[in-house]
Amino acid sequence: MDEPMTYEKKDEEIDGPVIYKLQDEQGNELELEALYTFDSEETGKSYIALTDNQQDEEGRFKVYAFSFSEENKNKLLPIETEEEWNLVQEVLERLQVDDEEEEN
Repeated sequence: MDEPMTYEKKDEEIDGPVIYKLQDEQGNELELEALYTFDSEETGKSYIALTDNQQDEEGRFKVYAFSFSEENKNKLLPIETEEEWNLVQEVLERLQVDDEEEEN
């Protein structure tokens, strides 16, 4: 996803999940649930992780990650560098470990 994607935040229930409607390059509409947002001092950007809650054959959820800016809240930007991908992956892995520890 090299081009910025526009999105529309759907109405949500109180205390319910935050759902975003996105359109991919082929024009297909995706409804994705926000998992986590965070700011990075290292890159100076904000990031959001979203999922469609679909599991693969190994039980893993597909996660989409984008950067965004406060100035242009209706555009999700592609993550451009391997450094950014590594940062996002590290944060998500840390969250997964924290969630697993809370469950035990």
